[in-house]
Amino acid sequence: MRGKTCLSIVLAAGEGTRMRSALPKVLHAIAGRSLLAHVLDAVRAAGGTNAAVVVGPGYEDVAAEARRVLPGAEIYVQDKRRGTAHAVLMAKAAIARGADDIVVIFGDTPLIRAQTLQKLRGALAEGAAVAVLGFRAADPAGYGRLIMEREELAAIREDKEATAAERSIKLCNGGLMALAGKHALAILRQIGDDNSKNEFYLSDAVSIARKMGLKAAAIEVEEDEVRGINTKAQLAETEAVMQKRLRQAALDKGVTMVAPETVFLSADTKFGRDVVIEPYVVFGPGVVVEDEAVIHAFSHLEGAHVGKGASVGPFARLRPGARLGAKSRVGNFVEVKEAALGQGAKANHLAYIGDASVGADANIGAGTIFCNYDGVAKHRSEVGKGAFIGSNSALVSPVKIGDRAYVATGSVITENVPADALVFGRARQVIKKNRAKSLRKKATAGKKASKTRG
Repeated sequence: MRGKTCLSIVLAAGEGTRMRSALPKVLHAIAGRSLLAHVLDAVRAAGGTNAAVVVGPGYEDVAAEARRVLPGAEIYVQDKRRGTAHAVLMAKAAIARGADDIVVIFGDTPLIRAQTLQKLRGALAEGAAVAVLGFRAADPAGYGRLIMEREELAAIREDKEATAAERSIKLCNGGLMALAGKHALAILRQIGDDNSKNEFYLSDAVSIARKMGLKAAAIEVEEDEVRGINTKAQLAETEAVMQKRLRQAALDKGVTMVAPETVFLSADTKFGRDVVIEPYVVFGPGVVVEDEAVIHAFSHLEGAHVGKGASVGPFARLRPGARLGAKSRVGNFVEVKEAALGQGAKANHLAYIGDASVGADANIGAGTIFCNYDGVAKHRSEVGKGAFIGSNSALVSPVKIGDRAYVATGSVITENVPADALVFGRARQVIKKNRAKSLRKKATAGKKASKTRG
């Protein structure tokens, strides 16, 4: 909230064993971004002033991802897995600094929204010492229940400890919690003071706060917001929810999608106005599409910038570093990587353009290849404004084709070409009359001899 400090504690100590993966659970990705990154982005968008990320021992890759997303994040290690409250207490040094609000979030809940975290803090601003997210489950079996009394949260009852009447309650514990900073350590320490337990759960904070004469509140949200991930099936289900959100957001901004359910977006995909996307297009991370561009069917874009009014595909691939100028065209079965096409430039079919710059209004003919890799290093080539590269040509990098130069079809170009020049880089055609007849006769005789020997 405005004027109040907030410490967000993200619990990211979970392993990936149930995911059947060597990759830590929170580093699995949906919409082109790790689960942890989605959570930390929500923290940042919610106005969190500080963040502490609790990781398991030996999970330097999780710590590195946290610092990549939030460079100022503090890392704490939970050596032994003894429950959620125990994990939160690993960050007690950060808590002790005295933030106004403490928000506890799980690293495997990527669908949490910034506005929901703000609602949690809002409950603290209204006088609650503890605020909990809850959801109504169609089948609440296995979930902790939120016990309400006179519109206040009285307790969180675990399913196995609940009475028959309590099990009929459909308002379930979503796990995410906020604590008033001035009471947080006192509440958490009381959870940890119970030496009869081997595990210490954050859900006990509600009953402890009530015993202290403090108020607890529940904030109801959709189940998707607190959806945790433990299996690859749940990962896929969460991806589907995220894609639906992203598609709807794009449609609301004026993007035209012919078949939205077939388009896959990344969390950071950016669109201008009046963009048209045909079916079966995949956007990897780092794509920007400017106004009036058209992305035709079955194209794949990643790390690319598509200029105003440009046309991509069908069946085109834009790899990282692709930059298409206004009204440029990249057609079917064309691949572009670390290359810029100027305004109006076109490569309409069957070409590879890598480590290059192509000037405005230049034409790259079908079958053209930029030979940019020599087996050791990459090399760049330049094609000037208005240049014409004939079909089935190979430009051996590094090489420069001058403005308005013309490369003859089937050429292999190894030297720079001046502006306005015509260049041939192919052997002279030689005709041997009747030679085809003798070649066929010789080949037929050899085949018959082979069969006789067999």
